[in-house]
Amino acid sequence: MKFELTKQYIEELQEQIETGQIDLILEIINALHPADIADVLENLDPSQAKSIYELLDDEKAAEALMELDDDYRTDFLKLFSSLEIAEQVDQLNTDDAADLLGELEDSDQAEVIAQMEDQDHASEIIDLLRYDEDSAGGLMQTEYIIARENWQVRRCVVEMRRQAEEVEKVYSIYVVDSDDRLLGILSLRRLLFAEPTTLIREMYKNERIHYVKTNDSKASVAEIMEKYDLVAVPVVDFQNKLVGRITIDDVVDVIREEAERDFQMASGISENVESNSSILKNTRSRLPWILIGLAGGILSSQIIKGYEGTLEIIPTLAFFIPLIASTAGNIGVQSSAIVVQGLASNDFQMKGILRRVGKEALVGMVVGLICAVIIYIVGYFFSDDIHLAVTLALSLFLVALFAAALGTFIPLALDRIKIDPALATGPFITTANDIIGLSIYFIVAYIVYF
Repeated sequence: MKFELTKQYIEELQEQIETGQIDLILEIINALHPADIADVLENLDPSQAKSIYELLDDEKAAEALMELDDDYRTDFLKLFSSLEIAEQVDQLNTDDAADLLGELEDSDQAEVIAQMEDQDHASEIIDLLRYDEDSAGGLMQTEYIIARENWQVRRCVVEMRRQAEEVEKVYSIYVVDSDDRLLGILSLRRLLFAEPTTLIREMYKNERIHYVKTNDSKASVAEIMEKYDLVAVPVVDFQNKLVGRITIDDVVDVIREEAERDFQMASGISENVESNSSILKNTRSRLPWILIGLAGGILSSQIIKGYEGTLEIIPTLAFFIPLIASTAGNIGVQSSAIVVQGLASNDFQMKGILRRVGKEALVGMVVGLICAVIIYIVGYFFSDDIHLAVTLALSLFLVALFAAALGTFIPLALDRIKIDPALATGPFITTANDIIGLSIYFIVAYIVYF
């Protein structure tokens, strides 16, 4: 059953904390998933959150810690000594431990690592910290199961039991040679049904192995795992030596982060912000695109001013300016969103770009034609001015065509020059289409009327 966090639940928990009902609190908290515990902690005062956290067993406490929101966890860790943090790091897988330590200052990192009990674990974490956090190396964990190609099945089973003590989830057995170079993947099912004396080299799969290198980007890792439906992918270095693995839970986080980032960029927010981010950070992330929109609005007003004489003669034209601008913006955003989605999923190959541009242009023509017919009928029956109906119909058709073309071209151009095409779906495309749409509208009106 899904846990539902309510205001009443938090108030009752706070009352139990104040009255020292430790046994009741433990009974309630221990029944929750670490992700739900993290939600509870984030809704308590820091001191109360710490008192609850300290009641948890080490393993659950470490898991709950990694489920906390990044910004909240950074502040929460300030309540603990370096020794207390080190005790939690000892409980984490290397990838989570590296992520956690990466949020600390360099001096704090060194102090925490120095106080860790498991120095082998600490050494592995230090190795991971050397990788870029946005690379496969920064995402991987060093806990995995290996089998040597010259082992017999009976030895492999014994070794696997020993190694599994350090591995939380076993998805695959990676077969390596004497130099730790990745050779293939061994199925657990095949291992269980094999004869004890069978050699591993006779059993493993070595065709079409999907793996990533330490310097591959997180986005490319997510793409590979999504495309081939992998729950774990091995990571190798430049010598093809196995150095780690990346599991699906980490990739889901990457996909979510990328989606949030693209959504924010499409909304005109230039850097990652959370609901609890500071006013300064929120302002800094939003202001650049607001200013671009402001500049676009000023330019649009100058276009209208340039046709001031036309509006004095035909004031009815002013009533439909919002219609033209909103139609241009909506069609442009829709077209760019489709293109950005295709670029993100690598559906666009070089041979398919022209076909996609042509398709979006045709869609714009069809949409524009439908809108033009509708507005012409409305203008014809509800206005005595047939010229206005023709102006609106022709303008909407042209605006739809140009907006679709622009919405397709801009993200492709941004992608070509290595700028995130998600920018094209935000205020940028809307402002550009407003300006183009108004220019088309007044030019058509001038031609029709004069």
